[in-house]
Amino acid sequence: MKLISWNINGLRAILKKNFFEYLEKENPDIIGIQEIKLQEVQIPELLEDISSYHVYWNFAKKKGYSGVALLTKIKPNSITYSIGEDRFDNEGRVIIADYDEFTLINCYFPNGEMSNERLQYKLDFNDKIFEIISNIRNTGKNIIICGDFNTAHKPIDLKNPKENKNNSGFLPIERLWLDKLVANNYIDTFRYFDKRDNQYSWWSYRFGARPRNIGWRIDYFFVNKSFIVNVKKAFIQQEIMGSDHCPLGIEINL
Repeated sequence: MKLISWNINGLRAILKKNFFEYLEKENPDIIGIQEIKLQEVQIPELLEDISSYHVYWNFAKKKGYSGVALLTKIKPNSITYSIGEDRFDNEGRVIIADYDEFTLINCYFPNGEMSNERLQYKLDFNDKIFEIISNIRNTGKNIIICGDFNTAHKPIDLKNPKENKNNSGFLPIERLWLDKLVANNYIDTFRYFDKRDNQYSWWSYRFGARPRNIGWRIDYFFVNKSFIVNVKKAFIQQEIMGSDHCPLGIEINL
């Protein structure tokens, strides 16, 4: 199975670019997309009519903001949109899909740079997600969590770590949550296979950052440690345009 995650930074925008061509070429079994930036009444009819996928949506209450979607060839046993707190659910950041062999969490983590209050919101959200995946894991299910985490974990994961040590996205308090994931036996699948530097998934639209590859790796696939034997490949597709993020993925055997 091939699983893809991509922060598309606006579904309506990317449909005018390369999304359908990308989908046809890659032919993923499951693709989680983040930051769809639309409401239910704005779902493009073209995307509704993709016959080979079951499509699930979680919209933010605020117009033109956040939101996630899941396209999956395999119908999940169940879909969950709520993580139990209105302040998080109102932003449409999570879809949890339960399959026979694993539970997939497609997640768009908050950005904490706007204010101290927003940073605390992000930290609280992170803790809530950890609680949820821990509860699922305690039932014996394998976990795959993917999406835009809005945090670079290690200095290797961004071009200018020293210059960004006081900026949200690379603050020690944010990175500690990723340390906590690893300490609790979750594996960063890309780093499991690829130790190279200059491997990024997001670039600012400013200063010609992408052509110069001045980026951050803030998008991930994590799995529980005992499931890593099922992961045969992990990749970042830096060459794919259409958003300020690029797609990433894993291939698994079940």
